Amino acid sequence: MHRHMTRESFLVLFLIISLMWPIHSEISNCVIKREEERCMERIALHKPKDDENFECPWEWDNLTCWEAASVGEVMKVNCPELFEFMSPEEGLGTISRNCTEFGWSEPYPYYGDACMIGDNTTKPDMYYASVKALYTVGYSTSLVSLIAAMVILCRFRKLHCTRNFIHMNLFVSFILRAISVFIKDGVLYAEEDSDHCFVHTVGCKAVMVFFHYCVMSNYFWLFIEGLYLFTLLVETFFPERRYFYWYTIIGWGTPTICVTIWAVLRLHFDDSGCWDMNDNTALWWVIKGPVVASIMINFVLFIGIIIILVQKLQSPDIGGNESSIYLRLARSTLLLIPLFGIHYTVFAFSPEDFSKRERLVFELGLGSFQGFVVAVLYCFLNGEVQSEIKRKWRSWTVNRYFAVDLKQQRHPSLASSGVNGGTQLSILSKSSSQIRMSSPLAETVNLNLPT
Repeated sequence: MHRHMTRESFLVLFLIISLMWPIHSEISNCVIKREEERCMERIALHKPKDDENFECPWEWDNLTCWEAASVGEVMKVNCPELFEFMSPEEGLGTISRNCTEFGWSEPYPYYGDACMIGDNTTKPDMYYASVKALYTVGYSTSLVSLIAAMVILCRFRKLHCTRNFIHMNLFVSFILRAISVFIKDGVLYAEEDSDHCFVHTVGCKAVMVFFHYCVMSNYFWLFIEGLYLFTLLVETFFPERRYFYWYTIIGWGTPTICVTIWAVLRLHFDDSGCWDMNDNTALWWVIKGPVVASIMINFVLFIGIIIILVQKLQSPDIGGNESSIYLRLARSTLLLIPLFGIHYTVFAFSPEDFSKRERLVFELGLGSFQGFVVAVLYCFLNGEVQSEIKRKWRSWTVNRYFAVDLKQQRHPSLASSGVNGGTQLSILSKSSSQIRMSSPLAETVNLNLPT
């Protein structure tokens, strides 16, 4: 009787949770399943004969695990882990059950009253929906801008150098990170596969391995960008090509080794669910440790670069008053923060369950736009890139004029438009000479001419 009523209450409560928190209904499934498995393991450790001394045996009521108790004993437990996703910053209550001669009583107070904050129950829905929409827009924007930046850097041969090759690898890591996020959301939280935690599929685990590899590679290429810039400022001459070889090994090889070790250890010691939950802290640090190390080293490099910039800006050769120096320094610092991923240091050492909302905003919300910012700063605002695009546009314009002129020569009837071939040719000659003189070399020659 009591068990049947408990199950009915559970179904009603879970339906309310699913309606109020649709984004995290899949997470709720996994949390309940995980808690049930833990409870079953604890029950299995106690032999059945051990329960003969208790009128109320061990029990899983579909939300909480209850230990065996004697008649008259009152058992109290904290609210299930499921409710922490709904009000992570609020203090949750406790649930009690009496052991009577007829068995367990109904839980009191009711789960909905003790574990859910009435006035705040709609806030998580709006909050998580906003975060999901934010990082979806962010990663989509970054993906489009990064692909465009890659096309530009690959298209122009004059832009092929060690510095831009490093930028291109960073772009690829951001592209892979965005793609992996979309794939992970599609596989783990798709409507047709909402019960992914109940089926331990190989494809689901492979998606998580790919996701962690892409994220880790992105962190390491951010670290390489910082290391490369610091090396440029410190060393006058260094073999860039040889360094690029080691940069590639560090950027793509280190994540491969770490993620492979993590996958093997996870397969042997914690092969549960789709590997999207990291309950085993020791195994998780196989991935988190190198990432935190790269973040902190990048932060040290960032401080070192700022010190070097201060020294260079205060040099008499640069000039300028004190306010202009601080303005340049502030501008340089703000540009370096997204390029080095310095904002990740805020939650680098914090526990996974600490400040979940703020962590989501930083790592998913703001982090999703980082690829867009990097593409703008490293490509679209780059002077060399803009010069090459302008040069290509002028070349295309000249070729277009010549094509029109040749077409008019082949078809004289087209010359009746009011501009004859001679006029067209004279315009081309004039524009062509102006184009040639607009090049940097021509400007240098022109400046050296006697006046």
